[in-house]
Amino acid sequence: MKLCHENRIRQQPSSCQGNLDGYFVNVRITIKRGVKMEFYTVNINGNTIQLADYPGKKGTIIAIHGLTGTHKNMHYYAEKFKGDYRFIAVDLRGRGNSAETDADTSIFKHAEDILGLIKELKIDSPILLGYSMGAFIAAIVASKLKSTKAVILLDGAAKASDHQKDIVQPSLGRLSREFTSEEHYVSEIQKIYTNLGIEWNDVLQNTVEYEVALVGDHWENKSTEVRIVADFESFFTFDPEQICSQIDCPILLVYAEGNIGAMPPLFYLTDYEQTRQSTKTIETVISDCNHYTMVFENREDINGYIEDFLNKYVEGNE
Repeated sequence: MKLCHENRIRQQPSSCQGNLDGYFVNVRITIKRGVKMEFYTVNINGNTIQLADYPGKKGTIIAIHGLTGTHKNMHYYAEKFKGDYRFIAVDLRGRGNSAETDADTSIFKHAEDILGLIKELKIDSPILLGYSMGAFIAAIVASKLKSTKAVILLDGAAKASDHQKDIVQPSLGRLSREFTSEEHYVSEIQKIYTNLGIEWNDVLQNTVEYEVALVGDHWENKSTEVRIVADFESFFTFDPEQICSQIDCPILLVYAEGNIGAMPPLFYLTDYEQTRQSTKTIETVISDCNHYTMVFENREDINGYIEDFLNKYVEGNE
């Protein structure tokens, strides 16, 4: 029997526990390349949300990962922008160390969590960085939160079609599989990622180890397949024209044109026509990466696109 998500979360070591600005915090502090990172949880509307929070001075970037990811998927972007910007990467509910999703989970429910997080942490003028599903969520948040400073969409917030189903759905069965050990899980995921054109490294190893937990006598992914499928199906209720027309801040759309192994790109550029036509201020750039190497590689081209965009629309307006 599949156990509830919160019962599959591994206990994380922490340096202290306490109450910060009225919400419960379970904090672990690490130093990465001279920048302190705080790894803690906050309670949003009665649900635990795990955060990795790097300090910075130029504003706050909230990084939102993709469908089956965790905050660790945003590692390379955190490494690039931490120190300059406060960089907060989240585990969406149903992933990593965050609480389980609602039964009727969707990208819209996740957007409410991000809005609650922004309010709870008292973040003024957030910069939203969303990858894949996170881009859909970022667009929804920006459409509701007029104080949003800027939005960066990493290959998401498009008009979904059966094309995405053909690529994504076959890979979701792994979420319900049982594995004999953590090493067994990692080795199976390594095979999948290699077929997607992703080069395995220590960062990816760490990312994959974080998403699996011991349950009784076996190991399994911390996510629940039926809930992840429900989140994916909610992509098809996203109306780019309706949502993007309500976004007032500038948007950077980064499109991944590379093939995914033997498969075509997850989205075609034409899938973004409504997104681009409905947005008041949008810049579109194209990367030769694929949808997955966009986050599993250190993409200097994308880092440069984001940096130029922030210099133009964020730093230039302060």
